[in-house]
Amino acid sequence: MHRKKGVISGREKAAILLITLGPDKSAKIFKHLQEDEIEQLTLEIANINKVDAETMDKVVDEFYQICLAQDYISQGGISYAKDILEKALGSQKALELINRLTASLQVRPFDFVRKADPNQILNFIQNEHPQTIALILSFLNPSQAAVILSGLPSEKQTDVAKRIALMDRTSPEIIKEVEGVLEKKLSTLVTADYTSTGGIQSIVDILNSVDRGTERNIIETLEIQDSELAEEIKRRMFVFEDIINLDNRSIQRFLREVDNKDLALALKGSSEDVSNLIYENMSKRLQEMIKEDIEYMGPVRLKDVEEAQQRIVNIIRKLEDAGEIIIARGGGDELIV
Repeated sequence: MHRKKGVISGREKAAILLITLGPDKSAKIFKHLQEDEIEQLTLEIANINKVDAETMDKVVDEFYQICLAQDYISQGGISYAKDILEKALGSQKALELINRLTASLQVRPFDFVRKADPNQILNFIQNEHPQTIALILSFLNPSQAAVILSGLPSEKQTDVAKRIALMDRTSPEIIKEVEGVLEKKLSTLVTADYTSTGGIQSIVDILNSVDRGTERNIIETLEIQDSELAEEIKRRMFVFEDIINLDNRSIQRFLREVDNKDLALALKGSSEDVSNLIYENMSKRLQEMIKEDIEYMGPVRLKDVEEAQQRIVNIIRKLEDAGEIIIARGGGDELIV
């Protein structure tokens, strides 16, 4: 259909941009999108038969301006970006771009800490209150936080990990106060709203980067203190798609324990990369059986697929606990040869 030159939605703009960029560049962009976003954009693109050149130019120009604003903000902050954009685009246009991008591009609290060596941070904060340590770690990169968490006394590790998992929102006043302890001059921009930080996914990211001993200590203690929280953390620490990171021996080992019906159901909802890797580690006869089961399975509920995948993940975790397979971690497990 022919698009009028009036106001168009953000989704339409995205679709027009992808059409303008062409299939090769659009395919690369799709790799960074969620499945539902891809579906929505694909449908939007399919509904566009013709776009006039003026509309295309406007959409591409708007995208270019947003990219420029993002680049300026990353170079010198919001004030720097505003000054540059005002000179190039005028005050009103610059303000519109800054207001649109400020929320998503705002510098996170403790930015200056993320540039420091984690061992130096550990020396500086290890004697602080566990809640203070938890707040700081929740803002750091998982790899940094993993080093610090691993360096804390074992009795403090679980306390800090639990506080991160249960953390929801922290007032800007508290964040500023803690930042003041670490650096006299604030180097971040904190909104007047409450800042979301921490949470289960935050501690999962950290635990996925620590060494196995630290992880085991924290999980085992949490199982005693808060079994539901421990189970939720364990459930998220290794998901079915993470199989892509296992070596062939580990894949062959867990396949011996998996029910074929569960495997077929799990593979029906998995990515092509994971499916191919699993198929490569089984006999041709078993491959044919599983593919045949999937073919004759017909439509299945997402819930059933997820439950089958979780049963397989549980088997993998048990085999890891028994030392029969190794899940690679950022903290590194030492191998004795």
